[in-house]
Amino acid sequence: MAQSRLQVFCDRLEQELRPHLDLTSEHPHHPVIVRHCPSPWYCVGTGNYAAVVAHPDFPAWVVKVYAPHREGFAAEVEVYRRLGTHAAFSECYYAKDGILVLRRLHGTTLYDCAHRGIPIPKQVIEDIDQALDYVYAQGLNPHDVHGKNVMLGVDGRGLVVDISDFLKPEPCYAWKDLKRAYYCLYRPLIAGLKLKIPYAFLDQVRTVYRVYRRLGDRLFLKP
Repeated sequence: MAQSRLQVFCDRLEQELRPHLDLTSEHPHHPVIVRHCPSPWYCVGTGNYAAVVAHPDFPAWVVKVYAPHREGFAAEVEVYRRLGTHAAFSECYYAKDGILVLRRLHGTTLYDCAHRGIPIPKQVIEDIDQALDYVYAQGLNPHDVHGKNVMLGVDGRGLVVDISDFLKPEPCYAWKDLKRAYYCLYRPLIAGLKLKIPYAFLDQVRTVYRVYRRLGDRLFLKP
């Protein structure tokens, strides 16, 4: 039954979504823009390469659609193939011409938790650490694992949302730096206060961090 329903979902996305979804990527470092999404499909979110779309009649899956001329589709399919089944990651059930059907993960990103004052339990950090150890064991390289790409699941466990860059060979310190901030700043200073941090401030922190990391890489990661 589940397989036949998945086939219905894939057929409908090819007939209803693909021909009418209009999205564009105007800058590689800015989120894609969804100009039109045919009803009742709706946009769940956007990243720098793709948009994620869902259908109200099929809550178990989402569709990730790469913007025209954006690279990464084949790499993401390969990463999902290597990851297989793991509780902290989604799974890919269908991949064709820039579109993936993925198991939907439910939760709140750590970025949104900080904004909404939702406590982030230590268990989430430990779950993500264990999930990234699993990634290394599959011959992959965790990359770009930051506050917008990891979630506090509805069951209180940690989830990794975006795995699209896990084939990149260069080192990435985003998760180590976030974990350091969690233990040095969040737990002792912020967690107990349940502060709701404005998005404007969080975005400024992200901008400063990116500048810091670029300068650090140039100064200390010499060949």
